[in-house]
Amino acid sequence: MDRRATRRSFLAAALGAVAAPAVVRAGALGVGGAPDANDRVGVGFIGVGGMGSGHLGRYLRDRAFPAVALCDVDERHLDRAAARFEGPCFKTKDYRALLDRKDIDAVVIAVPDHWHALIAVHACEAGKDVYCEKPLSLTIQQGRRMVDAARRFGRVFQTGSQQRSSSEFLKACELVRNGRIGKIERVWVNVWGTSRPCHLPAQEAPAGLDWNLWLGPARKMPFHPRLHPFSWRDFREFSGGMMTDWGAHHLDIAQWGLGRDLEGPVEVEPPGEGREHVTFRYEDGVTVHCGAVGVNGVQFVGSDGKITVNRGYFLAEPEDVAAEPLGSGALRLYRSRGHHEDWQDAIRTRRRPICDVEIGHHSVTVCHLANLAIWSRRTLKWDPAKEDFVGDPQASRWLDRPMRAPFAF
Repeated sequence: MDRRATRRSFLAAALGAVAAPAVVRAGALGVGGAPDANDRVGVGFIGVGGMGSGHLGRYLRDRAFPAVALCDVDERHLDRAAARFEGPCFKTKDYRALLDRKDIDAVVIAVPDHWHALIAVHACEAGKDVYCEKPLSLTIQQGRRMVDAARRFGRVFQTGSQQRSSSEFLKACELVRNGRIGKIERVWVNVWGTSRPCHLPAQEAPAGLDWNLWLGPARKMPFHPRLHPFSWRDFREFSGGMMTDWGAHHLDIAQWGLGRDLEGPVEVEPPGEGREHVTFRYEDGVTVHCGAVGVNGVQFVGSDGKITVNRGYFLAEPEDVAAEPLGSGALRLYRSRGHHEDWQDAIRTRRRPICDVEIGHHSVTVCHLANLAIWSRRTLKWDPAKEDFVGDPQASRWLDRPMRAPFAF
């Protein structure tokens, strides 16, 4: 299949033909290509509202990784972001026009969750490196497609679970992995809140917003101001709620501390019988309890103590668990100098970043499993190697969702 032709067909069907200026530049990255240390790596931004606006600010004065182009389906976001540039910049509602530009080597994707997979896969096909906001995917199979695309096209792909680049989380996970609190028995994760189906009444969309393009792969529904720009996370068509939004942070740290980056639980049990939390069981018997559990962030409980960690917070019980530095022979985890900086370093070297797409996929899979157990109200058996439910075809139907034409793979 001609992937470029597929992208153009999609574009024509969704938006009508839009001509993007072709700017040819020496040093643009091809598949597997690595820029020289002095090459400029042009960065495009897809979604420049909430989180995207913050990401953009990091690159406006970056000479090595300059912001080159903007994309958003809302003209208000586009105009506000473009006004931050010292000179003119390319802007479009059509992310395909952005991906077709030869002066863009990498993209930052900060759109609602239901758009992540399609844009990221198309970016990989277009030869761009990717930074994608968390949670990585809307469904488990979408996440696998993103991993496959990054590998097939040789792209550097950073998931925006930036707690891995923070010192307190690194410290906590290194201590846990080096046995400072003994044998791990359980982990408590303070994340709660799933999403629900959307049944909001129709209201008039604001001028300058392409509502059909905002919906994209989601089912056709009327505009409502709760959906754009921020509260879409409450609704299942677009997000898994706080379980995926914050779970992609805290459950990611739980996986890191347990050494399960590329694995997952074998069973997930929903709340019930006096329990207000989801319980994950891993093959070695360790359990992770996720919900409104009263801990501050993530708490690892071992036979010899506890470690609790959150943003700007670290507590070891007893204190001497963390008193002595780790020795020269200790297991050392990946150290990042900053989440965006780590992505940039990986683009230069073509190595995998601290929260590579495969890690992001496995972490958000745990979040998806929690939601599926809650929605189905039953315990689910999971095979993390096959990425499928064990003997449960009904649950397997939730591994993916239909995508509205023409916004589909």
